[in-house]
Formats: sequence, structure tokens, C-alpha cells
Amino acid sequence: MSLATEHTTLFEKPERSIILKTALDSINQGITQHHPIALNLSSYSPKLLEPGACFVTLHLGKQLRGCIGSLQAYQPLIADVALNAFNAAFHDPRFLPMTESELPKISLDISVLSKSQPMHFSSEADLLSQLRPGIDGLIISDHGHRGTFLPSVWEQLPDPATFLSHLKIKAGLPTNYWSNTLTIQRYTTELIS
Repeated sequence: MSLATEHTTLFEKPERSIILKTALDSINQGITQHHPIALNLSSYSPKLLEPGACFVTLHLGKQLRGCIGSLQAYQPLIADVALNAFNAAFHDPRFLPMTESELPKISLDISVLSKSQPMHFSSEADLLSQLRPGIDGLIISDHGHRGTFLPSVWEQLPDPATFLSHLKIKAGLPTNYWSNTLTIQRYTTELIS
């Protein structure tokens, strides 16, 4: 099944290369020094210094090996990349810290997030009709429960109802959960790999 995708390109090839290199350098630094790479922010382009939020996803073969990110921009994008790459490799609670022997075998994707926008809906059916498979990342929140799925998750869960059900589970809610206080925000991403 081919999913719709939205192609917004904010970063040119040289910037994309710098983003990937920074993520890998931060993971390498973590292997040897146990902390993320220190950045000289004066050496980056203004676009990479703008506040930005990203998720760094690591794979070992075809298996997930770590995924950590930020939902809101609170620091320069390049700093967010370095920190999230380090945390995905060494602080994802689902995995043991990455080892040096794994390093040559990993691949990584960086999803740079757009600003999230609140969705307005009157029912679950209304919400489902507004979802854009392959395009929307979602943040679900209610009564202290919160979870997100990146747009790339649509590849595994292409049906909107299934996507939403699994997102509820990730947020610690039952699959049939619904309330008038439930909030959903959506965002898009630019994938750098």
C-alpha cells in the first residue's frame, strides 16, 4: 500500500549532511566520552541555529534500536539533533545503551518536526476523517496521559482507526477511550536519512 506523503524540504543537501554528521558524531562521542558532542554554534548556518524540534530514530538492521525526540522547539535545531541522537543511543528506556560493536551496524533517521497544530473535532469518527495517513504525526493528551506517533508510523499502521488505537495504548489509555477533554495535535516532519 502506498501512503500519501507531503514533501516539504526545508534543508538543502549540505545542511542535511551536517545534521546527519552531527547526530553520528554525538553518538560516537557518547561511546568514548559518555556525553553528547559539544557544539561550536558559531560554525553553523543560521537555518540550523533556529529553534527546532526533532526525533532521532536508530535501527540495527530492520529492528528499532532507539528513538528519542522533542515535540517542541526549545533550543537550536542542531543542538536538538546532537542531544536526541545521544539520548536515542544511550538513554531510550526500552533498550540497553548502545555498544561500540553496534555502532558500524546502525542506521539513523532524523525527523524534523513542524510546529504542532491543534485539531478540532466533534467525535472520534470526525477526527478519523481528518487524519492524513503518511503525512500527520499526532500528539494525544488527556488527564496526564500523553503519547505521539511520527508520520513514519503510518508505514506499520496505515489504517487511521488502528493508528489512533495504538497511539492511545502508547499514551496509557484504553483503545476505546474517548472524552470531551481529549486533545489531539498534528504535525508534519521532514525526514533526513
